[in-house]
Amino acid sequence: MAGSEAQNTAEERYFTLLDQADTYRVEGNRLILSGDDGDVLTFTIRNRPGWATFESATGRLYGVPGAADVGTYGSVEISVSDGRASAQLPAFAVAVQQYSLGSVTLSWAPPLTNADGSALTNLAGYRIYYGRSATSLSQVVTIANAGVTRWVVENLSPATYYFAMTSVNSGGVESALSQVVSRTVS
Repeated sequence: MAGSEAQNTAEERYFTLLDQADTYRVEGNRLILSGDDGDVLTFTIRNRPGWATFESATGRLYGVPGAADVGTYGSVEISVSDGRASAQLPAFAVAVQQYSLGSVTLSWAPPLTNADGSALTNLAGYRIYYGRSATSLSQVVTIANAGVTRWVVENLSPATYYFAMTSVNSGGVESALSQVVSRTVS
């Protein structure tokens, strides 16, 4: 028997047991194993992390741990049986590492004039545009309060972010984009 690890997403890992099966077939994203006698295989687990789910029909172990689950979960054992014979992967550990999100605080002075130089009398708010590329500011925060001059953009994963903003008047007219600035979140 051999075990192989496959990565499904960044948050989810699963392990598949491959028995000395004579036949197998793929249905969607599942591998269906059977011996030459057609017995149904049943997978079991020992020392399953509490945040993880285990599928006894496929041997799939998966889950998304929370912040309180940081640590190493050792001696996890997965085995398979057809009711007469069984096989087992060597014990393994699952390590959950802390992943922290950051924030960026932006502050600005409100504009006093329109683009044509006339006095700005109907400022209604702002829009903050940001993203991971200076030419692709795909995220937008709308601030519907002209008195706000500071904003915290939260829940940013580690990366360099680029920010620019506009002013919006009471008629919904938006100014040109400000100069783009950047900040690295680590």
